[in-house]
Amino acid sequence: MRVLSAIGLDEAQESAYRVLVALGAADVPDLAHRLSLPEADTERALRRLERQGLAAQSSARPGRWVAAPPGVALGALLTQQRHELEQAELAAALLAEEYRAEAAEPAVHDLVEVVTGASAVAHRFLQLQLGATDEVCALVTGRPIAVTGMDNEAEERAATRGVAYRVVLEREVLASPTGITELAAALGRDEQVRTIERVPTKLMIADRSMAMVPLTPHTAEPAALVVHASGLLESLMGLFEAVWRQALPLRLGAGGQVREEDIGPDGTDLEVLSLLLAGMTDASVAKQLDLGLRTVQRRVKGLMELTGVTTRLQLGWHAYERGWVARDLRF
Repeated sequence: MRVLSAIGLDEAQESAYRVLVALGAADVPDLAHRLSLPEADTERALRRLERQGLAAQSSARPGRWVAAPPGVALGALLTQQRHELEQAELAAALLAEEYRAEAAEPAVHDLVEVVTGASAVAHRFLQLQLGATDEVCALVTGRPIAVTGMDNEAEERAATRGVAYRVVLEREVLASPTGITELAAALGRDEQVRTIERVPTKLMIADRSMAMVPLTPHTAEPAALVVHASGLLESLMGLFEAVWRQALPLRLGAGGQVREEDIGPDGTDLEVLSLLLAGMTDASVAKQLDLGLRTVQRRVKGLMELTGVTTRLQLGWHAYERGWVARDLRF
């Protein structure tokens, strides 16, 4: 396993250095034999190690090469590498600040960009995921245009950086040959995955600051629209949240069986809701059901979030529409 590639060593150079460390000293023919490399390639690797201060020709034994002490030589290279990374991070931060300053009041034509061609669309799709730092939200259809429904490699790399995923899949995706395998991988990364019969469009939103949606029908050249922070982006985020609320969570049960979980209210939620719609106050409901006042209020808030409403009047209407309460209730 190569571990020194981070400081610029290729496979031949790392192998040569490891052999020198193990032997103490070796000449080119012996080293070439041990590495199964031509002598010319072996000597080039040694010259590269010499330039990096990792190897030197022995003054006491001409023709033989010796390794520099790893603790000293590698420590110096790592220190240099850290310094270069710090400089790169500083440059990236300055560029990001400059970009934000320029984009503080973007022109209307800068709020969207059109990406055309399958390769360009796939690259931009990957770029948005790898650039996310907080959350990626996605609607996935069973009819990909230029990218597959779930990009495991990109999601794995983002997940290692702590990026959260919320994904809604069309049920058609699960019927594809790789659907269950990809779902299992996503759930293994602690992604939140839900399913619904049909999503309105393929959509990905990174950090609530940039979105990507298909622009062309399946018969045309693949193209996509990248939407930056704007009212249009807020609308797309609202679309995602509306679909997310309607979709059912997916879990993998024993034997890899996919199971949908109902996210509707439990029995206590329904009791709280019925009493409130009957005209009781939060305090009266708490006393009636032997619950804490904050528990009642927390359950009501959860129901409002579940239905996507902002007032209790709206909650009552949704409860009636969804059949959570009796039809003869008045509120």
